[in-house]
Amino acid sequence: MSRYTSAMIAGFAATVVLSILMVVKASMGLMPRLDVIHMLTQMMSTRLGLPATPIVGWGAHFVIGTVIWGVLFASLVNIIPGKTAVTKGMVFGAGAWVLMMLIPLPMAGAGLFGLSLGPMAPVMTLILHLIWGSVLGGIFQRLVSRARTN
Repeated sequence: MSRYTSAMIAGFAATVVLSILMVVKASMGLMPRLDVIHMLTQMMSTRLGLPATPIVGWGAHFVIGTVIWGVLFASLVNIIPGKTAVTKGMVFGAGAWVLMMLIPLPMAGAGLFGLSLGPMAPVMTLILHLIWGSVLGGIFQRLVSRARTN
């Protein structure tokens, strides 16, 4: 299995974990205005003319987390700072968070760093991205190590 395939599998697993945390956050009523799936749905509808249904937002969420970030992580893993794959994943997750704060959130009307949603928006999304990155790095390392021993 190539490192790109490993990274996409790890990205998918990390995105599943992130998605579960997002659903739990929403069901607890925490920061209801911070609804990334709704934001992605609206952006995909407005900018690409896709239907404004949640499946579009969820699909974009999984493509971004699995394919885009997975391939990018596999491409950069050797130069990302950190001694372990989990640390590298967390650094990568923090980088993905910065990009999210600077590009899609302002495009979705949430302001720079999502601050129009409140001061907790950047904090909560950073925590979620660090968790996502740790899962990405940990699973990636396991898959790459397993491939080397086979």
